Amino acid sequence: MENFRYLEGVTTLQLDGEACVGCGVCENVCPHAVFQMNGKKAMIADLDGCMECGACARNCAAGAIQVTPGVGCASYIIQTWIKGKEASSCCGN
Repeated sequence: MENFRYLEGVTTLQLDGEACVGCGVCENVCPHAVFQMNGKKAMIADLDGCMECGACARNCAAGAIQVTPGVGCASYIIQTWIKGKEASSCCGN
């Protein structure tokens, strides 16, 4: 999802590799393929692709994923899909 970026290097997404049990749910629920399985553990493959929707953290039974939904302005990204970049604004502004 390299075409869907807002700001690089600002996502709050964190993965605790020690706590990860390797279930693969994060990889399945992430709409932007941010996660990949690396053997029996998940890894973040595209950190800047995260739109901070929170699906991964809500579905991680091990509690290995932390993210603050909305900080990366997921609403802006979604608005650009619907309205186009010129008509979109970040965080409700």
